[in-house]
Amino acid sequence: MKLVIFDCDGVLVDSELIVCGAEAEALSAIGFEISRERVIERFAGMPSDAMYEIIEAELGRALPNDFEARIKQRTKEKYRTELRAIDGARDVLAAMKTGKCVASSSDPSKLALGLIETGLFELLYPNIYSTALVARGKPHPDLFEYAARNMGADPSDCLVVEDSVAGVTAARSAGMKTIGFVGGSHCPPGQADRLADAGAHSVIRDLRLVLKEVA
Repeated sequence: MKLVIFDCDGVLVDSELIVCGAEAEALSAIGFEISRERVIERFAGMPSDAMYEIIEAELGRALPNDFEARIKQRTKEKYRTELRAIDGARDVLAAMKTGKCVASSSDPSKLALGLIETGLFELLYPNIYSTALVARGKPHPDLFEYAARNMGADPSDCLVVEDSVAGVTAARSAGMKTIGFVGGSHCPPGQADRLADAGAHSVIRDLRLVLKEVA
């Protein structure tokens, strides 16, 4: 492999419980009753605009104009006090000799904040790609294709590390080898099987095992 493409939330930073919890609270407050676990199950790995489109269709009305801003503010507050890097993330990024980058469904500001708060930003900058850069987010392959193109790598030479079905689907559609990661605190029972069924070539719980794939 010449390039390793990491998802961010749930792979490098242990953020999914924080973000999905903020979303569940905000949605329940406006009458769309949903648990944090259900948000993870249904929407993990999906860009927020696609998530909100689905919710508005089910809710039968538009979300409040400031809805996304409220979630971003709540997430920002929690990031500063609760966010942690995934165990082994810094070691893996520091030791990796191949090309590496991030390709995330998060918006640019949240993506940067998560990496900064966990001390990973300097290990990846400037190779940080957000779904805002492409027309279609995961499960479409656009973001991974964009990242590979900008890093000068052929898709067949890329390895993607993903924790969501949407992410694995996107990577496989891009023609990239894919590792499913289930070491985040948000991963529910059976997630390894779901990622394998989506097309992950292997599934790991320890992020350090990624280094064996590029040794």
